[in-house]
Amino acid sequence: MTLSLLVGNKAYSSWSLRPWLLLKQFEIPFEETVVPLYGPESKERLLAFSPAGKVPALRSDDVIVWDSLAIIEFIAERFPDLAIWPRDPAARALARSLAAEMHSGFTSMRSEFPTNFRRAPRPIAPPSREAAADIARIDAAWRDARARFGSEGPFLFGAFSAADAMFAPVVCRFTTYVLEVSSQAQDYMHAILALPSYQAWLSEGRGEPWVLEKFEK
Repeated sequence: MTLSLLVGNKAYSSWSLRPWLLLKQFEIPFEETVVPLYGPESKERLLAFSPAGKVPALRSDDVIVWDSLAIIEFIAERFPDLAIWPRDPAARALARSLAAEMHSGFTSMRSEFPTNFRRAPRPIAPPSREAAADIARIDAAWRDARARFGSEGPFLFGAFSAADAMFAPVVCRFTTYVLEVSSQAQDYMHAILALPSYQAWLSEGRGEPWVLEKFEK
């Protein structure tokens, strides 16, 4: 089985990081194609890979999968011997719920604090009431998962899982904009930041020549 992953700018594309980080952490080999987003030829190149015309997208032989969470589920099915999701049923149910909540929610936080993986940490305007509620909910979710299922490692469910891949870009946002979170959340963030694969993504993003001003707050 040959896997090919299409990703956007590593400086900005939070959705691209999620399956990329998962594949790296579980040492699953894949080929990678980076398409700079919002350029004159971007859409054409994206559509040549996937009918959705968006990143990320994954090809596996004659199968094409797009959307971060769909790709993660595909990988979990194709590699059942790997604990992509926690093995414990209760932990797995919570991990899937949190991943889905991240996938569809926290729009105020995401809008006010856009992902920029190469931005030097510094605060901007305080979060709105809606964004502050998003941040508080994420903090509480992290603390709950760690308290209930995280005793055997530094990640949400102990060992690294798909849930961590889904929340990794939030760690960037919280760090980049110096957002206030609990000490437990900070400990979890340090675990994500210490991953060699996460640091590799940051390094590659810093080396890209493309600048998207709308993400440069």
